[in-house]
Amino acid sequence: MSDNPQILSARPAMTAALMAETGLDDERLTTLVHRFYEKVRADPVLGPIFAGRIDDWGPHLERMVAFWSSVALMTGRYHGAPVPAHQTLPVTWEHFERWLELFRETAGETCSPTGARHVIERAERIARSLHFAVQDHAGAARGAVPVL
Repeated sequence: MSDNPQILSARPAMTAALMAETGLDDERLTTLVHRFYEKVRADPVLGPIFAGRIDDWGPHLERMVAFWSSVALMTGRYHGAPVPAHQTLPVTWEHFERWLELFRETAGETCSPTGARHVIERAERIARSLHFAVQDHAGAARGAVPVL
């Protein structure tokens, strides 16, 4: 890692402060994302779900690095809609728990303790949010009232 890591950001002062506080930068987030998805792809529970939906991993990994850059460092690099992409998945909370288990493990391996806590806290919120979206979508298909 360089002594003066740079990262593109729509909020450079905020991003710089987060980088200084967490030890996260573009290189570390790239390592985190790539190592995490290596584990996901090899996982007997999650691997088949991802394999059934992602044909070209290069662009997906680039998108996920931009996503985590936006989530962890407030860069504004990600321009997507994760809820619609996930709400129709055939997953339960157990899938999200496995996703979190692999994410926590990988964050601990690739980030400083402060950086790991930072991204794990966000991953836990994301998992809860996406799980609610999956539940709401499944409920709406059955005519149920959405979870609020």
